[in-house]
Amino acid sequence: MLLKTTVLTALALFTISAHELPDLKIGDALPSATLEMKDVRGGKTTLKDLVGNNGLLVVFSCNTCPFVIGSEGSEGWEGRYPELAAYSGRFGVGMALVNSNEAKRDAGDSFEEMQARYKEKGFGGAYLYDEGHKAADAFGARTTPHVFLFDKNLKLVYKGAIDDNVASAKDVKEQWLQKAIGNMASGLPVDPATTRNMGCSIKRVAHTH
Repeated sequence: MLLKTTVLTALALFTISAHELPDLKIGDALPSATLEMKDVRGGKTTLKDLVGNNGLLVVFSCNTCPFVIGSEGSEGWEGRYPELAAYSGRFGVGMALVNSNEAKRDAGDSFEEMQARYKEKGFGGAYLYDEGHKAADAFGARTTPHVFLFDKNLKLVYKGAIDDNVASAKDVKEQWLQKAIGNMASGLPVDPATTRNMGCSIKRVAHTH
């Protein structure tokens, strides 16, 4: 079984809002590269500003989803963020966590709560406030977490999940993202380049036109 967590299965189901989301393909360029977003560390930044010598890791995340923060019987993935930031840094890859949960800004995903969680958990990298889920919409990001890895030419080389076990870091058998980072930085093929993203739906609000 890919994820040993029947408790969370129902939370993995999500619906796409009325407008059709794009589906980034391997080789596609970094979307929203110059979109300015508030950074919990202070000021505003863009994804392009965060690119390292060998590329950029973008993880759509939040403060509230059990797949991120854990639940009874499951660690959640956010406990692996500090290690991921350090690992990415060793390979010259920047890291950006992006919170696009616009519909939950008053229920755990406010900017101030993002700042507090970043400090409490020692995430590393940037933690960005995606106002109006503009970045998430451009990426076609669907879940928290949802991972996108770009090379030094800002082309997508991996997307999907962090690893194969949300419930327990010590029981992970497939370190998909770490392997992708190492291979990309070393000039080796990234395989698999796509895995199934698992998580709660990004909490979008209806757009009015």
